[in-house]
Parts: sequence; structure tokens; C-alpha cells
Amino acid sequence: MSENPTPTPPEQNPSSEPIAPTSRRELRAEGAAAAAQPAPGSPAPVPPAPDAAAQPEATTPVPPAPVPPAAYAPEQKYAFPADPSANPQAAQPAAYPGAQQPVTYPGAPQPGIVPPPAAQSAPAEPDFGPANPPLATPPVLDEGTFDRIREPHRQGLALDGTWHQISKKYVISQVVQYVFWIAVVLIGAAVVTTALGEPWAWIPAGVISLANLVSLIFIPRQAKALGYMLRGDDIVFRKGIVWQRMVAVPYGRMQLIDITHGPLDRVFGVSKLKMVTAAASTGIEIPGLTTAGAEALRDTLIEVAETRRTGL
Repeated sequence: MSENPTPTPPEQNPSSEPIAPTSRRELRAEGAAAAAQPAPGSPAPVPPAPDAAAQPEATTPVPPAPVPPAAYAPEQKYAFPADPSANPQAAQPAAYPGAQQPVTYPGAPQPGIVPPPAAQSAPAEPDFGPANPPLATPPVLDEGTFDRIREPHRQGLALDGTWHQISKKYVISQVVQYVFWIAVVLIGAAVVTTALGEPWAWIPAGVISLANLVSLIFIPRQAKALGYMLRGDDIVFRKGIVWQRMVAVPYGRMQLIDITHGPLDRVFGVSKLKMVTAAASTGIEIPGLTTAGAEALRDTLIEVAETRRTGL
């Protein structure tokens, strides 16, 4: 079999002229290409220098001007200074476009302005009204009593009233009672020593008897220091010289008035008046009153207590 060789292109004649363009478009393109080529022997065209005015000048970057804080500060209603009282004007809210203004109305507190403290007036003293005058006491309260109450060396409270004292027979009654108990103690010691042959019983008997004898010495002084005063609103009772005690009981607080007297008290005609109140610590006992004086004092206190609207 014969091989099929590759077809060889036809040879061109180098001496033949190029094919001339036949269309207008090709003519215009050929003319533009000929115009763009420089003529033989002419210098190469120099490209035009760039326009200096058209190029931007190299400048140093300038930082932007600082903006006031009020222009970019966040919205806030109040701007308080460190010490509003020192600079009240600085406590006003910042004024900038778009800032919120506080709502104002008559009497509204101003932001940042501390009002001056109100002047504190002294507390007014309570008005209890005029004090009631001292009570008119019956004369029987001062019959058979001591003439003058015994005051301590240092002056105590100044009270508006008259002191009433106890009966002189109270001292005699107390002396008889102390002597009686001393005799009982000594007789008991003698019986124990005789019956049991124990002399030690005289030791406690002697101590008890000595204590009673010392009390006998101070009984007159204690009796003269006892006294009571009927004032307009209360009754005041005092006793003691070294250890003093003074109690004031309002008439309206009395709940019970009691009179007691023992066998020796009835013999000497003395009684003890006891006033009971709602508080046990304020109840007082007035010993050594005469029987007639105790009854008169009880009636006076009951009458005054009824006028003070008490439930006596």
C-alpha cells in the first residue's frame, strides 16, 4: 500500500508584490500606521514632559484639630463637680448640641446645688402648766412630832413645801423592841450554857447584843431624819443621813393605802402607813405616825387621789 503524504502548501513567489487592500477600513488602518512611523533619518520623538501643575505636591500630614469634649461627650443629664457646694456653677449640665436638659418645674431641686442646712431651733420645753400649790394639811399631822427635821451637812434638794415628821413615841417604841430582843438572846445563851455546859453560846449572843446596842444609839438620829412633804402633785418621803433616800409618789399613781400597827405600836399609839403603787419599787412606808395622824393623812391622800382621776 502506498502512504498518503501530507499535502505541501503552494510556494509563493518572493518577487511578487503584496496584495493591495481593497476595503476602506483597511485603507484607513494602513494610513494610520504609516503616519505613526517616523520618517527615515529623523530623531526619535521625545515624550512630553509631565505637567508639574497637574501633579499633587507632597505635603506633610497635619493631625486633626482637637475637638472640645462637649462635642463628643456622651449624653448625660447631670454633671456634678467634686464638691458641689464649692463651685455651684460647675455643677450645671453640659451645654452641647443634642444634650438632654433636666426637667424643671417650680420648686424642683437644682442639680449640683446643695441647699443650705435649715436652721435648727432649740427644742421647745414642754409646758406642764402651772404647778398645783401645796396641799392644806390638817393640824393633827404635827401633834406630838419632832420640831425640826434633821438635815445632812450638805444641803439637798430645795423643795416647795413643809416637812412633817413622825411621833416622838416612835423612838421609845423602837428602844423597847430592841431591849426586848437583846434580853431574849441573852436568856437563850444562858439556858444553853447551863443545860449543855457549852460556854461557846455566849459568843453569838454577844455579837447579836452588840449589834442591837449600836442600833439603839442611832435610833434617835434616824427618827429625826424621817419626814414627808405633801406637795401639789405628789408626796415626797425622805429618810437616812449617811445613806439618804428620797421618793416622790404622784397622787394619781396610788392604788392602795394601808395602815398597820403591832402590839407595842398600839401600846404607844403609833402606826405605820403604807402606800402601794403600780411599781413595787416606788411604794413607800412612813413609820412612827400617830394613830390620829395616820388616819388623817390617809383621808387626805384618798381625797386628793380622787381629784387626780385615780382608781383608788
